[in-house]
Amino acid sequence: MKSNILDESKFSEIEDIISKCQVCYVGMSDGENPYVLPFNFGYKDKTIYLHSGKEGKKIEILRKNNKVSIAFSTDHLLRFQNEEVACSWGMKYRSVIAFGEVEFINDIDEKTRCMNIIMDNYTNKNFKYNSPSILNVKIFKIKINKVTGKVFGY
Repeated sequence: MKSNILDESKFSEIEDIISKCQVCYVGMSDGENPYVLPFNFGYKDKTIYLHSGKEGKKIEILRKNNKVSIAFSTDHLLRFQNEEVACSWGMKYRSVIAFGEVEFINDIDEKTRCMNIIMDNYTNKNFKYNSPSILNVKIFKIKINKVTGKVFGY
């Protein structure tokens, strides 16, 4: 399954895969080396929401190059056709790779909204945040501009 962001008929499959994931992996580049980190995330309206500490290597990289790829993978199941033949073993999975550009969010009300999208992914609840907790977190969002997905073995 490959999906262009404009292909709504296949995008529901993409969203179904994303909704089953608890972690995504964000790939970025400092110009010399790739750098990949796991993140908790939120997803809404073809946008991925992330949070982190205010400073660090990832923030430095993203300030210089805001283009990222984001990997999601779920429903892993080891399978085989013949238990005695190593090459017949494989993994069933569903995966998505999304591409976009990071936008840092600074507005306190918008940061709060984004945090609730992230928390909703894990708790299905909205929360109240005190000002220091919102001020001391870096929030960023990635509007998906290209996406592909694959289902293997299902």
